[in-house]
Amino acid sequence: MTMSGLSRTITLLGSTGSIGRSTLEVVRHSPDTFGVAALTAHRNFELLCQQAREFRPRFVVATDGPEADRFDWSCLPPGTELLRGREGVAQVVGLREVDLVVAAVVGSAGLQGTWAALDAGKTVALANKETLVMAGPLVMRLAAERGAQILPVDSEHSAIFQALAAGKRSDVKRIILTASGGPFRSFSRERMEKVTVADALAHPTWQMGPKITIDSATMMNKALEIIEARWLFDLAPQQIDVVVHPQSVVHSMVEYVDGSVLAQLSPPDMKLPIQYALTWPQRHEGPARKLDLSQALRLDFEPPDEQRFPALRLGRSVAQSGGTAGAVLNAANEAAVTAFLEGKLAFVEIVPACRSVVENHPFDPAPSLEELLRLDGWARQEVVQWMRL
Repeated sequence: MTMSGLSRTITLLGSTGSIGRSTLEVVRHSPDTFGVAALTAHRNFELLCQQAREFRPRFVVATDGPEADRFDWSCLPPGTELLRGREGVAQVVGLREVDLVVAAVVGSAGLQGTWAALDAGKTVALANKETLVMAGPLVMRLAAERGAQILPVDSEHSAIFQALAAGKRSDVKRIILTASGGPFRSFSRERMEKVTVADALAHPTWQMGPKITIDSATMMNKALEIIEARWLFDLAPQQIDVVVHPQSVVHSMVEYVDGSVLAQLSPPDMKLPIQYALTWPQRHEGPARKLDLSQALRLDFEPPDEQRFPALRLGRSVAQSGGTAGAVLNAANEAAVTAFLEGKLAFVEIVPACRSVVENHPFDPAPSLEELLRLDGWARQEVVQWMRL
């Protein structure tokens, strides 16, 4: 145990992705503070083995079974056991020695691991916004029933979580999510119709995986964050606003009824919100970049243009509807983004495809988890059909 009294063992779901790698940077910076019980990856098994040799977990989990069968696992260090599939994930999130599960799997694939961790009563550092977008009411109810806790890792929701500590929840007027505006913030509609995949992947401030980067370019990431915040913080949709802030230094804000607005500021570096979730309620020195206020700093804010970025309006509508709408939007967006990255769909068609699928799905106001997972598959197929029209 460290001098601070903090010693935590983690299971990291999605260790080879952007958030997973940043999490391990935080662990690497404080090896006496954090231990790693398990790492999971879908297909990047070479990197998974490298991570296992450095951090010496008890388990690694390969979630793509066929690929795992073809891989040479002799690269694993002695003492690290290989598990496979959903059963392996369920086992490692429930380990007795695990204090915290970092849910860093991208997309709807992260829901079941997060669900298993909450079902085991674990604290979950949640970087997978899709979990709450798809099944917010069910997930929050499960956490309450099991005595589990969700700590946000998204930089925006971490900022809100921190600013909410400054006042009573009953005094909150609204929260304000900041958006970088992505690479096309100043583009006209005509220019956006001609953008390429390379254009959309060139984010001006953040280094992220391709799916999240495209979501930032369409501002669908902010639409999903509206839905996530609605359930995570138990807010009415009309209490959630968005403002464009291209410097990505103010990560989000909370406005209280007296007019005070509290913000969390830092350079755009995911290691800070990750470390805050890992060490909460304490704070420690870490590897994230620091804000240098000895240098001139400009902070700009502007309202988003919902004509050029219609994902925001769609996100608010889905947050208001609840039920099955979030799962359908998320699945449709994942399918549409994949199609864009593969050159099968134009950038400006991503949001219209999603809207069409949401508006025409068989809405259920109180679905089961099984129904949400079924509609996830249905929505993906509907995007394919929409593309053929």
